[in-house]
Amino acid sequence: MIKWTARFQRAQGMAFHKGWHSRGYLPHFDSPETTQFVTFRLADSLPRHVTEMLRASSPAEIDHELDSGHGACSLRREEIATLVENALLHFDGGRYRLLAWCIMPNHVHTVIELLQGHRLGSVLHSWKSFTANKANAIIGRTGAFWHDDYFDRYMRDENHLQRTIDYVERNPLTAKLVDLPRNWRWSSARFR
Repeated sequence: MIKWTARFQRAQGMAFHKGWHSRGYLPHFDSPETTQFVTFRLADSLPRHVTEMLRASSPAEIDHELDSGHGACSLRREEIATLVENALLHFDGGRYRLLAWCIMPNHVHTVIELLQGHRLGSVLHSWKSFTANKANAIIGRTGAFWHDDYFDRYMRDENHLQRTIDYVERNPLTAKLVDLPRNWRWSSARFR
């Protein structure tokens, strides 16, 4: 039944949601109308030895390392941060509802609710592919711009959702980049 349903969905141009799956790195959850916290990062955001050390670490430890500002921090450049923000906002309301976002110097946090017919992996691929090509052209380089994988966590309830939105929007304050979350230019906090 599942194989037939997947073939029917593909034939009708519908997205086939994978549920729990992995690409060999982190586990992911893909389901329609699910609210997700998603973090994706630049390819050079963590040195290889730190990545190896953090494989068994908690997401909080990884976030702390990301907030330390490793790598070239290309998202610190106004034209690249604006490019990424515009990409996030482009399909808001069409493929997903963007509930919160924050573009940090070397990583991006989003809270999104997938809309029917759209898969998390496809949304992330769209964001990363489009922005990588444009950002590399701006910088005048080639090669990997984004790290291959991403971290996602589905929201269990309204309390979990609110705590996550607060975390996303306060990330620049936590990283000591601003004195108030609303003062960070590339975040949904400035609209609240």
